[in-house]
Amino acid sequence: MEQVQLPKNVDRIEAEETFSFACHPGVDCFTDCCRQLELALTPYDVLRLTRETKMNSGSFLEQYVIQEQETEDVFPRFYLTMVDDGRASCVFVSDKGCTVYPGRPGACRAYPMGRAAIRQEDNSMEDFFVLLKEPHCHGFAEKEEQNSIKYSIEQGLTEYNTFNDAVALLLQHDKIRKGYQLSPEQIDYFVLALYDLDSFRKQMQDGTLPGSEKFETTLHKTKEQLLLFGIEWLQQELFTS
Repeated sequence: MEQVQLPKNVDRIEAEETFSFACHPGVDCFTDCCRQLELALTPYDVLRLTRETKMNSGSFLEQYVIQEQETEDVFPRFYLTMVDDGRASCVFVSDKGCTVYPGRPGACRAYPMGRAAIRQEDNSMEDFFVLLKEPHCHGFAEKEEQNSIKYSIEQGLTEYNTFNDAVALLLQHDKIRKGYQLSPEQIDYFVLALYDLDSFRKQMQDGTLPGSEKFETTLHKTKEQLLLFGIEWLQQELFTS
């Protein structure tokens, strides 16, 4: 696996290596990790949040998501909007905790862990876990014993990782690694097929997108099925057209 340089407060951990951690309203730093942060959103994060908020994907992106793309970025980045309350609080946090807890993003579920996944030559994903120890977090003083496997299962990360790895095949495609740049139209396709699934479905049904003849409504009923179709569609449109 490629060597990855980690920040000072981040330590790599083995899959079954144990650590003590728990987060609950009784911990005096409860919800501090929901403030003063930049929360990047994956396509599956947005899928789950739109379901939890019962919002159309386009409306959700307009109201709650900031899209950025620096000159050196191949793909745009998406961040959850923070409230201008002097603490840069998550728009969905309250004094009692997360108001969209069942649909909370993968990074929130994983905290204080992180997971890196690197595409191999055979398109398999090799991953490793890290532990982030920030001064404000007192959850490490709790006595509950964890390891990355146990914690991932408890936090419902398995499904998140599956979809994130599928997207990573696009982000880490050989052409991208070799410096391939996307056209403005391809960037629009990327946003549409991964983040604005409701508009993507409609345009596929209307036949206004290339390859729409392959779209069958009966096979793409759920947003999960639609996202997987969108990933396959992007492989074609970005790298083989």
